[in-house]
Amino acid sequence: MAFEPKPRDSPPRPEDEKDSVSLHVRPSDIVVDWEGPDDPLNPKNWNRKKKWAATLIVAVFALLTPVASSMIAPASPQVAAQFGITSDVTVALITSIFILGYIVGPLFLGPFSEIFGRNRVIQGANLWFLVWNLACGFAQNTGQLLAFRLLAGLGGSAPLAIAGAVIGDIWAPEERGHALAMYSLAPLLGPVVGPLCGAFVAEKTTWRWVFWSTTLLTTVIQVLGVFYLRESYAPIILEKKANEIRRSLDSETGPVPNIRSKFATKERTWQRIMKIALTRPFAIFYHEPIVQLLGAYMAFVYGIFYLFVTSMPLIFQGTYGESVSVSGLHYIALGIGVTGASLMNAKFTDYIFKYLKDRNGGAREPEYRIPSMVPGTVAVPVGLFMTGWAVQARVHWIVADIGIALVGAGIVVTFQAMQIYVVDAFPLYAASALAAVSFLRSLCGFGFPLFAPSMYMKLGYGKGDTILAVLGIVIGCPAPWLFWTYGKQIRMKSKYVK
Repeated sequence: MAFEPKPRDSPPRPEDEKDSVSLHVRPSDIVVDWEGPDDPLNPKNWNRKKKWAATLIVAVFALLTPVASSMIAPASPQVAAQFGITSDVTVALITSIFILGYIVGPLFLGPFSEIFGRNRVIQGANLWFLVWNLACGFAQNTGQLLAFRLLAGLGGSAPLAIAGAVIGDIWAPEERGHALAMYSLAPLLGPVVGPLCGAFVAEKTTWRWVFWSTTLLTTVIQVLGVFYLRESYAPIILEKKANEIRRSLDSETGPVPNIRSKFATKERTWQRIMKIALTRPFAIFYHEPIVQLLGAYMAFVYGIFYLFVTSMPLIFQGTYGESVSVSGLHYIALGIGVTGASLMNAKFTDYIFKYLKDRNGGAREPEYRIPSMVPGTVAVPVGLFMTGWAVQARVHWIVADIGIALVGAGIVVTFQAMQIYVVDAFPLYAASALAAVSFLRSLCGFGFPLFAPSMYMKLGYGKGDTILAVLGIVIGCPAPWLFWTYGKQIRMKSKYVK
């Protein structure tokens, strides 16, 4: 786009007002902003087709990596037999070490997306995941498999850190609840679909096809992402526009050094940006009590989820004596709970938000997401009690499946409410805030499956799940009241709320 130079003191001309970039001119500064509230380059003004295309792409990215994280669980006995693994902890580590990548990855991938843009980082990280997931299928020993799984998990963590921020970029607060609810179903549905498919793959072929099949599917989605996913982070888009103007004016008038986007500052250097962005998740977690509280509760429910994902083969193959493929069918119960609750929550979360906004004079508060968390804090402990004692007493498997479905429903509702709350509370720094919250969450997702076999062996399923249920009541039940009552008061003291 070309701009005809003019003297600094010349009056504005009619054609200047038609430029596609809003320029606020001061003697030594040109600030690039959106061209009004309806600027088509603003991601929030994309048409619904483009918004949903982007939402679905990042949701599928967020589905595939959890599928890969858990799909090996039913096949882990095959891996143990081939590589001579005798330790139960090492067998569990084959599945959970992928989640260790989820701990580290978001801490730098989330901030990177605020430096280089959402699209570059999420697609580059997904390509990294694709390469190392493929390598897992060619592993020749336990050390190689664990190393490749960890490296794949680093790349696979990108959607968990960035996808929620992408949705926050493109959807208005009154609309993003539905989109975020649909997206956040993916990280929880993935670990359900993975073992279900993995059980049949392992029984019909070999454990190596667990990795090769997910690599093939990831390749297809990677290609679709190239065509349908566009940059959505406002500072990157405006910086690109500023660069275009700078190049255009440079070619006509010589260097014009002070053209910048409204998000840039004179102190904005590459080194400073990198330092601030890479330390931001730690700073947010350290300084923000609201993030600490959300992180602690989300860590607990996510740990419970992965504990269930990895212990279900033990339950139905060991206690009920089912085959690998038949035991994998019980993941359908978890899937029904997760999917059904997610669809219900997607339908009502924006309705509740709009109702509370209208009732309170149009104010848009993140706390309006909290009411949808309440059913989840009840369903998780009830489901834990039911599952544990049903398995302990060896009653019909349908009772255990109902409990499993309740746990899945409670976890997804809680998970969605907290994700949306974080995006609403920290819109400009959503990726860093989500990375901060996901650190504890992924740590528990990695650690819980490691102690599950020993816990159930020593305590039994009834007492083991009862302990977890009591923790769910103690931690979970006060959480909605605390966020509703004190959330705004705590947020108002934050320097990261924009």
